[in-house]
Amino acid sequence: MTAYTEREKGPALSDFVAEHAQVLSIALFFMACMVFFGLMTPTFLTTGNILNVIRQAAPILIVAVAMTLVITTAGIDLSVGSTVALVNALAAILMAQGMDWPLAVILMLVAGGLVGAIQGWFIAYQGIPAFIVTLAGLSILRGFALYLTEGYSIPITGAPGFFWLGRGTFGGIPVPALISILVAILGFVVMLRTRYGRRVVAVGSNMEAARRVGMPARRIVASVYVVSGVACAIAGLLIAARLGSGSSNAAVGFELQVIAAVVLGGTSLMGGKASMVGTVLGTMTIAVIGNGLILLHISPFFTQIVTGTIILIAIWMNTRLFSTNLRIGRKKG
Repeated sequence: MTAYTEREKGPALSDFVAEHAQVLSIALFFMACMVFFGLMTPTFLTTGNILNVIRQAAPILIVAVAMTLVITTAGIDLSVGSTVALVNALAAILMAQGMDWPLAVILMLVAGGLVGAIQGWFIAYQGIPAFIVTLAGLSILRGFALYLTEGYSIPITGAPGFFWLGRGTFGGIPVPALISILVAILGFVVMLRTRYGRRVVAVGSNMEAARRVGMPARRIVASVYVVSGVACAIAGLLIAARLGSGSSNAAVGFELQVIAAVVLGGTSLMGGKASMVGTVLGTMTIAVIGNGLILLHISPFFTQIVTGTIILIAIWMNTRLFSTNLRIGRKKG
């Protein structure tokens, strides 16, 4: 009986490791980064620096949670950085003209959702590839931000409540970090505990099959871009609140960090497979690497090289693991 139980535990453990291989690998890599930078510089593991890392990672994590939904449907959103910049600039302009900040926040959330809805309509109902639509959005939205600000930074004054969203703390934890944690928990619950989350996975696995069993496949695809737009609006508002200004140059290269975090966390670019836990770990890994390199007095431009390398390796691992799991699944079948 004991031998039988041990034989049962062996395959069960190996199946668990195989199923969660990428999440476990990013968890180990994250811990290795923490240990490495902790040994290399005494400043890294201080409470102040850790809180700073979490505060700076918050906008990326918020958008990465939404991007997880997008990529799970086998889509992509390259316009997230430009959407963040547009919301960032618009919020500053509205508040500079005297609008109360709560109203400005609501309008920006609506604007973000509208941007996502327009892009989602082209992708889901007009059949234009997500890469093309969001690449166009990347240029158009950044162009609007530049046009509205004329390339200048727009200062925000007289809005202490708004600044608290980006600079304040609650129970010793930065408010942006708390917001990002709530968003991550919401994303986790949606993916694992709701019908909508299951439909997102189903559409990403096989859109035609999902449509044939009665799922509103096109509406689901369009909806994930609306979620992405709202998430970008939240991120843009948090950045404006932290910096006290809005700029068309905000969030340059933001989309690379977001996509890297999601793919590094184990969400398949081919759709149908997602990991919110992996997305959180991927986001924090990228944030830790960026912060650690700065503390080691390495050029901040080198961070772009590291981020690009991470994306390449993550996509390579993602593709290889997906292909391996597919072959194993076919053999078992």
